[in-house]
Amino acid sequence: MCGAVRFTADVAPKISACHCGMCRQWTSGVLLSAMAKDVSFEGEDAITVFSSSSWAERGFCSRCGSSLFYRITAEGPHHGAMSIALGVLDEPSGLPLEMEWFIDRKPDGYAFAGEHKRLTEAEALALFTAPEG
Repeated sequence: MCGAVRFTADVAPKISACHCGMCRQWTSGVLLSAMAKDVSFEGEDAITVFSSSSWAERGFCSRCGSSLFYRITAEGPHHGAMSIALGVLDEPSGLPLEMEWFIDRKPDGYAFAGEHKRLTEAEALALFTAPEG
């Protein structure tokens, strides 16, 4: 929003929506994002990273507060995977919704139309957390 942070990235041509409690608190609503590879930031001194769980972190602009990214920190096949917040993309139009995460945590006041994958909290956590034992 303020321009202190800029980035280039190879962004997937599809978006996901996350309804988990942390994403809803972070964005004051659903987090809409797109997976990104080869991300290069300018203005990294204005990025603050918050470890929001034992398996992920969130980055935001320390000057204006804009949500920038969500990154998996847990070891395993998804380590380092990054999603860029849809609001910071220059042109987010034309990206279809591919996935809804934590669908059972979604508030009743809204719903996304169309056919796409929907994972419950248990299904999502199973992908990113190690089984106890």
